[in-house]
This record gives sequence, structure tokens and C-alpha cells, in this order.
Amino acid sequence: MAFLSSMASQPNLASSSSSGPLLASANASKLRQTQTASKPAPVVDLPALQAASQVLLEQLRKDSQIVPDLGDMISGMPSSASYTVFPDDYRAPFQKRKHIGIPESLWQYYTSTNLATHMGLLPEIDRVWIAIDHNLFLWDYVDGQELSSFVDQPDVITHVALVKPKSGVFIDEITSLLVICTPVTVLLIGVSTTPVPGPNNQTRKEIKLYATDMSIACDVEMSSVIGTPEGRIFMSGSQDGNLYELHYQEKEGWFGKRVQLINHSVGGVQSLLPRIGGSSADDRITSLVSDPARNCFYSLTAKNTISVWRTNGDKHVQHLQTISNLYKAAQDKVPGSPALTPKGFNIIALHVIDPSESRSGVQLVAITENGVRLYFSPSSIGSTYGWSTSPTPGFRNLSLAHVRLPPPNLIHPDEQSNPFREAPGGYGVGQGQQQTTSRPYIITALENACYDLGITLAVQRGDVTDSDYLLCMAPDLTQIGSLGQDRLPQMQQPPPQYVGHPYGTTNAVANRVPLTERATLITIPGLTWGIAPVPRSKYSLTTSAPPNTPAPLITNELAIQFSEPARQYIILTNGGLHWVAKRRAVDALKEAIEEFQVEGNAQPLIDLRNSYGRDQTCAMLLAIASGNTFLDPMEQSPLGSMTRVSAELAAVARQAFYDLGERPTWAERTTYGTSDGSGTATFSGRREGLALYFARLVRPFWKVNLTKAGANGLQELSVPDDILVIAQKNLFALKELLDTNPYLFHSAPGDHTGARSATGSEQEAWKAEQSSVSQLLGLLARTIEAISFLLLLNDHRLGELIAQCDPEVQKLLSSLTFEDLITMDKGVTASRALVNVIINQQIGQQISVDTISEVLQQRCGSFCSTDDVMLYKARENIRRAVETRNPMERQTWLGESLRLFMKGARNLEFEKLREICGDYQQLNYAKGAVELPLHCAQVFDTDLQGQEYWIAGCPANDSRAQFWERRKHCYELVLDSLSVFEERCIPTKQSSSQTDDPETVRAHAYELAFASEDEMFHSTLYDWLIARGMADELLEMRPAYLEAHLRREPVSVEKFQLLWQFYVKDGQPLRAAEVLAVLAESTEFNLSLETRLEYLTLAVGNAKSHPVSIGGRHETAIAFLTDLEEKLEVAQVQLELYNTLLPRQHEPEVAERFKALSLRLYNITELYQLWAEPLDLPLIKLLILHVSEHRDESIVRPIWNGIFEEATEGVEPKVAADRIVAKVIPLGQRYYPSESAFPLQYIASLLVRFALAHKGDIPYGWAPRILVQCGVPYPEVWDILHEMYESQVPPFNEQANVQAISSDIAVLLTDWIEEAKRPQSAASRGDFPVFRIDQAVDQYLAELEPGRTETKAAYEAIKRQLRRHW
Repeated sequence: MAFLSSMASQPNLASSSSSGPLLASANASKLRQTQTASKPAPVVDLPALQAASQVLLEQLRKDSQIVPDLGDMISGMPSSASYTVFPDDYRAPFQKRKHIGIPESLWQYYTSTNLATHMGLLPEIDRVWIAIDHNLFLWDYVDGQELSSFVDQPDVITHVALVKPKSGVFIDEITSLLVICTPVTVLLIGVSTTPVPGPNNQTRKEIKLYATDMSIACDVEMSSVIGTPEGRIFMSGSQDGNLYELHYQEKEGWFGKRVQLINHSVGGVQSLLPRIGGSSADDRITSLVSDPARNCFYSLTAKNTISVWRTNGDKHVQHLQTISNLYKAAQDKVPGSPALTPKGFNIIALHVIDPSESRSGVQLVAITENGVRLYFSPSSIGSTYGWSTSPTPGFRNLSLAHVRLPPPNLIHPDEQSNPFREAPGGYGVGQGQQQTTSRPYIITALENACYDLGITLAVQRGDVTDSDYLLCMAPDLTQIGSLGQDRLPQMQQPPPQYVGHPYGTTNAVANRVPLTERATLITIPGLTWGIAPVPRSKYSLTTSAPPNTPAPLITNELAIQFSEPARQYIILTNGGLHWVAKRRAVDALKEAIEEFQVEGNAQPLIDLRNSYGRDQTCAMLLAIASGNTFLDPMEQSPLGSMTRVSAELAAVARQAFYDLGERPTWAERTTYGTSDGSGTATFSGRREGLALYFARLVRPFWKVNLTKAGANGLQELSVPDDILVIAQKNLFALKELLDTNPYLFHSAPGDHTGARSATGSEQEAWKAEQSSVSQLLGLLARTIEAISFLLLLNDHRLGELIAQCDPEVQKLLSSLTFEDLITMDKGVTASRALVNVIINQQIGQQISVDTISEVLQQRCGSFCSTDDVMLYKARENIRRAVETRNPMERQTWLGESLRLFMKGARNLEFEKLREICGDYQQLNYAKGAVELPLHCAQVFDTDLQGQEYWIAGCPANDSRAQFWERRKHCYELVLDSLSVFEERCIPTKQSSSQTDDPETVRAHAYELAFASEDEMFHSTLYDWLIARGMADELLEMRPAYLEAHLRREPVSVEKFQLLWQFYVKDGQPLRAAEVLAVLAESTEFNLSLETRLEYLTLAVGNAKSHPVSIGGRHETAIAFLTDLEEKLEVAQVQLELYNTLLPRQHEPEVAERFKALSLRLYNITELYQLWAEPLDLPLIKLLILHVSEHRDESIVRPIWNGIFEEATEGVEPKVAADRIVAKVIPLGQRYYPSESAFPLQYIASLLVRFALAHKGDIPYGWAPRILVQCGVPYPEVWDILHEMYESQVPPFNEQANVQAISSDIAVLLTDWIEEAKRPQSAASRGDFPVFRIDQAVDQYLAELEPGRTETKAAYEAIKRQLRRHW
């Protein structure tokens, strides 16, 4: 066998890790310490945890399906007799475990008298009742010797029962009632129980008896007493076989109790429903059985008639159905069976089948004295389970569904211990096909019987004196379960290769599995008085069928053997008590390992693996190797103590786990038409076993809500602590096993078939397996921590902690399951909220958080990371800082708190950060109030998404915006701190208690803020300061990022204003000029024309102050300045145009054009073409010509013509002359010597021609004087006039006109001389052309007409002046 060979070849593989469990665990704990010391906070990989959790749920689903329902196995088959009977002891399904004799004192009394003795079991309170005559003794069999007695009544006690009391009748301590029957009375005794520690780590029940003063005389002796869940008590009369009810109620107050006996048989029932067959006297009720789950009870009569009853209102019962003629019904199902004879067909007991065993509704089983079992279910179980038409709503008539014959191949107890071991034994041999034994034992006369969750026990007198034989039968899971096991040799075809998921639902009738049971006979010394199952623990319902979870059938012991103790039965004989335990699969496996270890025989191990299948075997081997609280079949202590096998045994279990688990395999799945194939891994039994065992350990709580409503409106844990503690112990043992033996999931070097290397597909399979196992291990560790976390919270009053959470968290917690807490995001949120509350509570109570945070970290690090702990310690330091009076100490605590907050910043929520900043502000701790939010801004945006968004200019609808918002909130906290420190500097706001100087704190805060290297923060800070009117101070400081901030999009006039001032203060006038120029020319700002002009003027000013020497930009700077000056000139034209049009702005053709002038600066061409020309503005045209220096006579002359025409049109010559003066002089003064706007020759000719045309009206010298006033120098005016005088061109070819010119020249020269004589005159004497004038005057005089005396006199005066002065 593989197991044997691998054991031989690898003897050291298992033992290597078991060299010393203490050493191993010590090393492991060291390792854990170093890990916790060095590793960062564990990052919880939720997707991996969720994947692992899905694996667990898959296993739980399998568990709920692998064993068929009782109804499925017996439906469609009228009868069955399939049993597995083993001749050898080691595979016996039941074993005697211990025996306790009746206490010595009682034994002597019991044996020394000939008094009437009765006894029975009360397992609910761990007592045996023994009645000797009128004395009742209650023997505590857990303690062994403890006896209570009741001797306060005179009659012989024949029967004692324990029932539930009615609510509200007795004091709360009374949890059950003893019903004591004598031949003449029935009385009630109250019982209260208190759990107290007992021997061997067990809990025993201490009882107190209370007299109730409730008793009643009766004519018949009562027997078969039963109670109902609501506290009613029914019994049958021994003599008359009638159904009685003992009715009791509380009357006025405590004492006047009223008790009455009601005979329901004589009431309405007999008259309404006459008994079928025989008179009532013959067919009397012999026993009653209660069915609390279905809210009814059954009665059995001496003639095998069964009736069904329901309690119906106070003091009434309703008879629902009677089932009779059962012998005939049974014969119809199994015609000709030797087990069915009229003589042996006598029902000795009825037993209720719990819904947890049969979901399909098998309800009742009756056992006959020769071991035939009759199963009853509503209607016919083979048909559809529709409601039968029954007069009673909600009730379906019962009918006989199946007859189960007794085992035909039982081995006599004497033969059982035969060391007969032929390997495959009786595997799967049903229907009595068994090896021949010397004497099969036939059941004939069973007396006591007990049926409990699929297991049947019954007693028959032995064939030796003073001993009984106990018949034990239990479902054989290896035969009925779909465990992936290799079915038996009788199969001809080879067993199918097992793949990870062979479990199908077993509902299809075609593959219905017939019920097969294991059966055995056990010798019990003494005469049996009673059999009872040991009650399941109070938690068993939670562990076997938790809410919201696929629950296994109660008969699936594989699924529940690790969450509750083995099923045990107490047999009461006249000599004491015997315990018989159901031998579970894990017990058999453990014993097989022991045998292998002692004798080296691996066959039992191989057999078990073949019987239970690879995965189930691996799951059990893990439990044995790691230890489990339910490994010991006799373990009954409430908080299961861990049972561990010896190190040697554990080593064998580990090796068997490794060898029997086989390898994962890979199934290729090629998609047609594509080259790449994908595939699926079929996991090994090791991984399946791990998942299965893990799932079973967590089943009691995995899908259950964490909390439920408790007392005072507070929440409480919905799963008892004890269940969590037990689960955690077992999970931790599993984790320790896997941590210390990592090889269990690795492939062994020679593991591949042949010696070749592993193929690609094998590697894929191993990879998939490793990945799945590592996810499961991650979930295992987290689950252990989660339980620690919850238990810790529970110690700190979980309900109160939840009440302190936010309403959203409270709502979240109310719907959270354990699985959610461990694997979901919402679980992380909820756990963090709870940790915060518990820490706040500690801080609020002035308790150091060190202890609690250390506990949290050690026990449940993934629920309270190192980061979290740092935050708690940091807050603790703030508290200390508040409390201390010493300023040095305070700074130390605050500094330490800041250091810790910064380290744990990634787990800091914004609201908490705001609180902390508030604390720092209160404590005047500028460093914390500024640096912590700045640090958090970086931490909250580790991927720099927010930064990228900001650099991109904050585009709309961008997913990165949220990261920027987070940063911004942090920056706002810094600004808030700065404003707080600012306010404290206002004299009125200063408080007397302040220890630190507010000015110093404020200055320090600003210093820290400006020292930051976060450009985004600087940007936010500058905006804030500017908004507070502190721009000038900012410009004086000129911090590092100010220039970039002012240049950053989106730009604004304010930013540009500050930017050019920044450059001026920074000694960069040229850059200031550039900014001003951009401002002036910008189209995106709504600026007035005056403002634009102002900016251009400033730009020119700054450009001019650019030093010549700077970095070779001289030529560029000059070009830039020239350009600016030109633009300024054009802008001035635009302004003048604007002012010109201002009075006309409402005229239709002007309005639009006028508005457009304010929008931007235009170039000179645009001004001419779009305004001056279309609106015909001559003065503006001149200005444009002047500025553009464009010389074009065809343009300028018509303009001047127009000016003159406008001046002279339709007025007197003198008025016209005045108008010309008023127009020409300002233009001349403005434009001379610009030929493009003021063509001197042409204007002079226009003036002279006007003067000539009106000789009489206009004085001589009028034209030259206008030109002089225009700023034209005397020599130039003289040159122009002299040229006209000489020219002979019309109109100067007429003598009169020439003479008029001569008179003008005389006036001009006179004025010139006068001007030249004046000191500081522009026409200074040095430049005065005396000789030339003298000559010319001579010429003028010679050519003057004699009649022009005035002119002549002027010339002569000129000559005199020349002589005199030059």
C-alpha cells in the first residue's frame, strides 16, 4: 500500500517536526514575536478571505447533502433488512465505556429489605430515581455518591417523572416538576437546578426540592406520565388504561392551589369516537409519548393501537387519529417474513423521530418485542407530500410507511470478541449475507427500548442469568453516505476516479440508497430498569443547526463529531449504571492508527479510508493530528478541554494525512478553434480535508448574525461565548499543526509517477492547490483573531460598546454575520468603529490605552493593526499633555503624539484628524496643528492622483477629484490652525490662562507653513493670505512657490497684478513689463481702456528701467521696449477715438463700434479701417497718419481740404479766418513736423490762398503768423513764403498776389527780429541769418510797388534793426 511504502521510505518526515512539541511551539512563538515586531500592519486581503469562505460554504453544503434523509431511504421501499455486522470487536459500532455502582448506603438498604422497589432515569437533571416503598431517593450519578431524598408522604411510590412547569405558577427558580405517583395519589414537587463544578473537570447539577402543596387523590394508579412544552401533564391509568390530565393552576396568591384530575377518555372522546376493535376495557392505553416539535402526543394501547392527540385549549384535548390493524398493514409490506408472527407482534415502545433526522416528515417509529420497527409518516411518503384531506387543519394523517426487519445475522456477544480478522470483513454485505458464524442470534423478547436521533437501543434478557443483551443499531454512513468512498468488491466495474465534488443531492428516486445499519449486541450485567440517551449539551442545537447555514442531518455524525461529544446512553440496571457510547468514525480511525503504531498493521487504516472516502478520512486525520476538544468520546465538560494524542500517534496521523491525501490533478479544457486551453484543478484529499475540517469547526457561527437584541434594549452576542471558545481552541490547534508542519501541503520530491519531472499540468494543479490552501490558512488565522476580538469586546460589555457607536455603525452591526466581520469590507468598518469606541472608553476613564491596545494587537492584530495602536497611544500622549503642568513635559508628550500620529496616519479618518488638530490648537502646539494635516495630505494621496489632478488644472468630471478634495480638506485644517493662532494675537481675545506667547506661537505656525515643500499647499495658503488682504506682506517675503502660484492657471487680474509687482520687488523689471503687457493686451479680462493704457504705460516704464548689462538680453529688451512704445502710442489713439465717440455712443451706427473699443487693444490699421474711415473722423485720421508715419498725399490732402472747407463754409471771411486759426493751430502744434499728418507746404498754400482770396478782410502776416504759432520755425516759414514769392506759379503769377506775399514776408521778418532780440529766445541771435535777410530785404524793396508804403516802412525798419543790433 502507498501508505506503508511511504511510511517506510520517509520515516523522518513526520518525526522531524515532532522532535519536541514544546520546542516547536517555543520557536513558533519566537517567530511570531519577531514577525509582529518587524512586520507592518497586516494588510487584510479581503478577496482571498472571501474566496476561502466560499470554499467553506461549499463544504457545508456538501455536509448537508452527503447523508440521505431517513424518508428518502425508506420511501418507495415497503421494507428493508440491510445490516452491516462485524465479527470483530474493533469495528463494533458501540462500546461500553464505564460503570458506576449504586451508592453503598443505598445498596445496603436496597438489598436488605423486601420492600417494593422501583427505579428510573431522569437524565435532564443527571439523576436516577429509586423508590423503596414510600421513600424517594435521587442519586446524582455525575458526582457518584450524592443522594437527595423525599420521604414526606406515606404511600408506596410506583412511578416518577420529570415535566416542565406551567409558566407563572411557581417561582422562577423552579425549572421542572417531579410528578410522583402512588397507587392512591399524584403529587408535584418543584425542582431547581444550579450548575456547579463536579469531579473530573465536569459540571454537575445541584438540585433543590420545593414542596408545592399540590397533590390529588386518585382511584387508579397512574403510569406513563408525560409533559407538554406549555406545562400540561398527561398520564394513563394502570388499571383502566384511560387518558388522564393532571390540571393545576395558581389561585388567589401562593397557597390555595387548585389541582384536578381530568379523565379525557371518559369525557367527550368515547362517545364521539368509539374505539375501533375490542372494548375499551381490553384495549387500554399502556404508554404515552410527547412530540413537542409537532405539538402533539401519541398513545399506545395493549392491542397495538396508536392514537394521535393534540392539546386544544385549557383542559381539552383533541383526538386526531387512531391507527389500528398494524399487524395486517405490516404483513402487506413484508409478506411471509418469519419475523412477523402474531405472537411476536407486540409493540413495546413508540418513539418520536426528530425533524432534524427526517426533513421529509417521517414522524414516528414503533418497536415490537422481536425487533421489528414500523415507521410512520404523514400520508404515503412515496406519494407527493400533499396535505391529506383531514378534518383538522394543519394535521396530516399518519400511515405505516416502512417496515424494518431485525438483523438476521447478529453475532452472539460471546462470539463478538473473536480475534477474527479477515480484511474486507462484512463491507456492504447486506440482507444477511454474512460469513457463517456458529450461532446467529435472533431477537425474540425486547423489553426496554430507546430511539434517539437515528440510533436504536433495546434490551433483551440474556441467556445467562443476571445479564441482559443490549441491541444497538445505528445508520452505517459508509453504506448510505455519498462520501466518495471506493464502493465494495461486489462492484464489477473499477471504482470511479474520485474528483473533488462527487456529492450530488440524493433526492432522485432512481439512486435512492436503502437504509443500512450497523448492528451489534453488548452484554450488560444485571437486570435493566431503563435506558436513556445522555442529553445533548445546551449548545448542541446551535452547533448542529445554526441559522442561515446549510445544516447536516443529525445522523451525519461525520459532520458533527467535531462540534459536540459522542452520543452516549445510560443503561440503568439493578446493579448501577452502564454508559454505552456510539463509536464515531474518528474513534475508529484513532484506534486504527494505534494498531498501526503497535502492530504495524495498516490494513484497518486502508479499510477506513476506503469506507469513508479520501476527503472525510483526511479531515478526521487532521483532527487527530492537531487535537480536538471532542476527540475523547467520554468528554462531557462544558468547556471542552483539548484532547491530544501522543506525539508518536500524531506523527502517524500526519503521515497518513500526507500519504492518503494523494495529489491534486489537472483537467485540461480545450476550447475549439483556439490554441490556448484552460483547465480545472481537482484538489487533493489534503486540501479537501483541510477545508472540510475547517468548515465543520466554524459551522456553529459562520453564517449567524453577530448580535441579537438582549436585555435593556442592548445588543448581545448571538452565539454563546463557550461555543466560540471551543471553536477557537480547535482552530488554533489546527493552525499550530499547519504552521509547524508546512510540508503537509507540499509535493514530495519523488511524488511524480516515474522519475520524470512534473508536467506543466501537474504544476498547474499544485499551483492551484497551494493558492487555495494559502487562502484557507489566511482565513484560519483571521478567524482565530476574530473570535479573540469578539470575546474581548464581550468582556468590555459588547452591548454598551455598540450603543456608543454611530447610528450607521449600529445598523451595520445589527445585520453583520460572523463571516461578514471576518471577510467583508463592512466587517472591517464595523470592527474599526468598535475598537475606536473601546479605546475612547478607556481614555474617557483615564485608563492607559497601552494595556488594551497591546492585548488587541497580540490577540487580534488584523482587527487592530500597529497603525491603529499608534493612533491610540498618540491620543493617550495628548491626554497626558493636557494633564501635565510642566511645560517641558507637555512639549515632550505632544512631540511623541505627533510622531505616532504621523506613523499611523494612513488609518486616520478625517474627522479624527480634525479633532486632533483642535486639540493641538487648544494646546498652542503649532508644530502639530500645521505638520500633521500636511503629512496626512501626502498620505491620503499616496498614488499622487490628487496632485496629477491639480497639475492638470482640476478638469471637470475627473475621477481624481476626490483625492484632491481629501488633500484640500487637510490644507483647510492648516489654514484653520493659522486663523486660530492669528485670533489669539488680538489683544481682546487673549486669555489670561495662556502660558505661551501668542505672537511666538503664530510666528512659529507661519514659519512651519512656509517651510512646507508641498506646492499645492503653498498655492492654497497664498490664496488664503491674499483673500485676507495680506498680499503686500506676501510680496515682501517672496516665498519659494509664489511666482509659480501667480503664473498658475486659472489666471486672474489680481494674480497678474501681484506677479508684476513681485517681479519689480525681485529686481526683474523686464519680466514685470512682460506681465503688464500681457495684462494690457489680454482679451479674457474685462478691463477698461484707461486701465489697459495704464498697464502699457507701466510696462514701458519697467522696460526702460531694465539694466543694460543683464545676461545679453539687451537687443531683445530694446526691441521689446520699442514694440511697447509703439503699442502705447496706438493705444492712446484708441483712447482718443473712444473719447471722440463718447458723446455719440448712442447713435445707431456708432453704438456697436463704440462698445467694441473697450474689449481689447487694436492695431493702427484696424482703428483706421474699422472706425476712422467708416465713421469719417478727419481728426482721428490725421492722428492715425501721424502715429503710423504713413505719408500719402492722396489721403492727407483731402483731409485738410475738408478741414478748411468745414471752417469756411457759409460764413463771413473774418469768422472763417477765426475758425481756421482755431482749427489749424492746435493741429499744427500737435503734428508739426510730421509730414504724414501735417504737410507743411500744402497747409501753408491753403492758408495763403485763403488770405489772397480775402485780401481786404484779412490783415497781412495772418498766414505766416498761424504757421509760427503752429510751432514752425521762422526760417522755414520764410523759406515757404519766399518760394511762393519767386515761383511764378498761379496764383503767384499775378502781381497783386506777389505784392500781398511781400507784405506777409515783411510782417514775418519783423516778428522774427523782435523774437530774436528777446533774451532766451528760441530764435537766438547766433543762428540769425543777418546777411541773407539783409540781401533779401534789398530785393523785396526793389520789387515793391510804390503804393505799398506800410510794407516799405516795415522793410526799412527791419534794415535799421539789423544795423543796430547785428
